[in-house]
Amino acid sequence: MATKSTRDHLIDIGLKLMHQHGYNATGVAEILKAADVPKGSFYHHFGSKEDFAAAALGRYTEREAAHADSVLMGSKMAPLKRLKQYFTDLVKYYGQKGAIPGCMMGRFSLEIAAANPELRKQISATFTHWQHTIATVIEQAVAQKELPAGTDPESLAGFLLNSWEGAVLRSQAEASDAPLELFMQIAFDQLLKKHSKA
Repeated sequence: MATKSTRDHLIDIGLKLMHQHGYNATGVAEILKAADVPKGSFYHHFGSKEDFAAAALGRYTEREAAHADSVLMGSKMAPLKRLKQYFTDLVKYYGQKGAIPGCMMGRFSLEIAAANPELRKQISATFTHWQHTIATVIEQAVAQKELPAGTDPESLAGFLLNSWEGAVLRSQAEASDAPLELFMQIAFDQLLKKHSKA
């Protein structure tokens, strides 16, 4: 097995810290201490904390995209079952019982999107790609007559994604999975079930 590079090691450690504590509460010194590497190693690979945050966000995005592809595109289950399984996984990973509760995308959006145009663009592009991935599954559901022919996949995907992010935010505020459970109930037991073919 190949040895992990110093750059990858820093990203993995820093990603975990920023996901858990946020961008502003995670300093370079804290990342260096946790990674057990000298300061010069950090600035050899990253020009600034902002550059590092962009790399960490990119790694997070790659990891989440791989999971989405494996569940949403790599299964022979019916489209809506795949979609429900995907969000069920997200509740498990990022709910209050997860290793690090909360969504890093949402955390970064609140903390730095307004102050850093480049990171905002990266966050926005990630949300757009995430929405399109969900929309692709909804398109398949329409093609298989699980949803009506007039369904707008992108709009419905955007609504689900926005609702999910809001539920995650409230879940963090209340230290409870109740908002996530309500999202699952409304989305899959009422909204999508209501539109499904009997």
